[in-house]
Amino acid sequence: MQDTNDQKEIPVTQTAARESLAPGVWGVVATPFQGSTLDVDLDSLSELVEHYQAIGATGLTVLGVFGEAAALTVEERRQVLETVVECTSLPLVVGVTALATRTAIEEVLAAQDVAGTRLAAVMVQANSAKQETVIAHLDAIHRATGAKVVLQDYPLASGVSIPTKALISVVNACEYVIAVKAEAPPTSVAIAELSAAVEVSIFGGLGGQGLLDELMAGAAGAMTGFSYPEALIACVQAWQEDGYEAAHRELLPYLPLINFEQQAKVALAIRKECLRERGLIKDSGVRAPAAGFPEGLRNSMGTHLREAAAALDAAKTTVGSF
Repeated sequence: MQDTNDQKEIPVTQTAARESLAPGVWGVVATPFQGSTLDVDLDSLSELVEHYQAIGATGLTVLGVFGEAAALTVEERRQVLETVVECTSLPLVVGVTALATRTAIEEVLAAQDVAGTRLAAVMVQANSAKQETVIAHLDAIHRATGAKVVLQDYPLASGVSIPTKALISVVNACEYVIAVKAEAPPTSVAIAELSAAVEVSIFGGLGGQGLLDELMAGAAGAMTGFSYPEALIACVQAWQEDGYEAAHRELLPYLPLINFEQQAKVALAIRKECLRERGLIKDSGVRAPAAGFPEGLRNSMGTHLREAAAALDAAKTTVGSF
């Protein structure tokens, strides 16, 4: 009989963890315009991007819906991305506006040409309610470009409503999908289902309006715009370190402003005006078809901004006291 000590050990096969986009807050960058011409204001863009890096954003999302990418020319998109690449060392997710596969591929190739290795992923919207159509769309993009993908479910922008189960099937079928941006209300319900069924990061959006519930549902953080991104970063960091109560304390003072910014039809204009009031961009103009800032909201905006500024000052004082 052979001595058991001489028996060969059977190797244990370990499955490599699937690549996933880093958790945290990925700021969605506005595209500032200037004056009555609404030309792209690259100087303001530089200042905004540098602010995101200074406050500790995990990365940036450029040319997204909030970046008004659909209203930019091809050359303007290139200028925006070139400016961002020059002004920050943060990793980048670049938005793809097209729902048609061939046009989406062209957008991805253009982004790769500018961003190179700085491109963490491209953000592609679900272009159909049918999982097989979305899979074919993403497969074609990946074959042509090799790009990693953040899959965005945002029916308000895309006009497409895909069931969460179909979204799960798409992610599990496409290994190059490294995150999902879930913006189909109720987001916390969708995020809970997604986080239980897929191995990649799930991010909330919509200005951080549902951030606390999204974190409790399993979100890895937020990928969104807000005029006080410091609050989103502090909330997610507090959640990661100390849980719900700490995250709640960080976000609570800013919730009135978050809700104010997310008003239907004018959310983009409100947030850009808030950024202008903060001195982060010079002008707050938006391009058609977006609606301009309603002057009737100026007084209430001022109240919310003062509350947010006071909360940020208090947070800085608290940190500085240690």
